[in-house]
Amino acid sequence: MNSNDIANYLSTHPHFFEEHAELLADIRLTSPVMGRAISLQERQMEVVREKHKQLELRLAELMRIATDNDVITRKFQSWTRSLLLARNDVELPYVLTQGLQDIFALPYATLRLWNVSADYSHTWFAEATSEDVQIFAKGLHAPFCGKNQEFEAASWLESGEEIASLAMLALRLQPGAQTFGLLVFGSPDPQRFTKDMATDFLVKIADTSAAALNCLID
Repeated sequence: MNSNDIANYLSTHPHFFEEHAELLADIRLTSPVMGRAISLQERQMEVVREKHKQLELRLAELMRIATDNDVITRKFQSWTRSLLLARNDVELPYVLTQGLQDIFALPYATLRLWNVSADYSHTWFAEATSEDVQIFAKGLHAPFCGKNQEFEAASWLESGEEIASLAMLALRLQPGAQTFGLLVFGSPDPQRFTKDMATDFLVKIADTSAAALNCLID
């Protein structure tokens, strides 16, 4: 018999060690933890302890994620509430961007809208944007996050320092609908917005922003 034959026999005869319990005390295994020979029972306990340790670490990680998500949810609710409390439509873009900066600790945030109603054509958020910017926004099917490669949108941010990384969110009411604006976040930290970061939460911000600002569009 080879080792595979023995393993197959033991797997098909689970009562073997019940019938030969004395073997459990005689079998010696090398412990990767203790570095010495131990009994089969001791090795089993090591395996159980290691599994328990891994479960504890996993539970701690899940609790950390849950706590982080709860903090984000509270901030998102606070920001959404500020939009609902805006006194008139023309205040919305300022309330929206300033709220993002204050509540989410964003260094810089701004936006531009196009095809706005005539009543808002004189406002800062309706300032002219190039065709390239509008084409770029139309092509964004997910938020852009990454280095500032001399994007035109970076110049909209009134910052006294160099913008190293950006997040740009296209504004539309639903996938495939007409794009009517671009929401821009900037930071002097090149690691604040990176191409490999998760964007699920940014998508929610874009959706909520588009719903709030749609009242300004012609």
